[in-house]
Amino acid sequence: MRKLIVTEFVTLDGVMEAPGGEPTHPHTGWVFDFMGDEQQEFKLQEVLEADVHLIGRVTYESFAGAWPERTGQFADKMNSMPKYVVTTTLDELEWDNSTPIKGDVAEEVTKLKQQDGGPILVAGSRTLVHTLMEHDLVDEYRLMVFPVVLGSGKRLFPESPDKTTLELVDTKTFDTGVQVNTYRPAQR
Repeated sequence: MRKLIVTEFVTLDGVMEAPGGEPTHPHTGWVFDFMGDEQQEFKLQEVLEADVHLIGRVTYESFAGAWPERTGQFADKMNSMPKYVVTTTLDELEWDNSTPIKGDVAEEVTKLKQQDGGPILVAGSRTLVHTLMEHDLVDEYRLMVFPVVLGSGKRLFPESPDKTTLELVDTKTFDTGVQVNTYRPAQR
């Protein structure tokens, strides 16, 4: 059975929006103030260990617009690995090895998780992540927390009347002040 890992860049105030240069956000590209070699190596190892990328349509469009033109070990893995794209609007997916998921997302993701193989990575994809949380499909959260407060923007965790308890299973701190906190859902 595959493990589903949500891996995100987040600020101290939980914002995940516009980390990499999205033109419409007032604080776009906030990760670049802190990105160092250690973090890049961590992300490289993470993607090399994964077998599948699961992404939402908005993240797909961003990634598909950037990665096919890039080269190197990280880009080669991103371009070659199977990608499952949750979408209600796209019928044709141009990026190599991309397959649309339409219909019941929870059911389709459950089928993916039941397959043999390595981890399924979910990056960005806020709406998809909220759906995965709602259906208890996330096995692990890897949050790369940047020492910045934006004060506005879309957050990783949705507003909810329910409490969600997570268990911290690992922490890495980089020279830049960025931390990767790895959490798993707490035993109930």
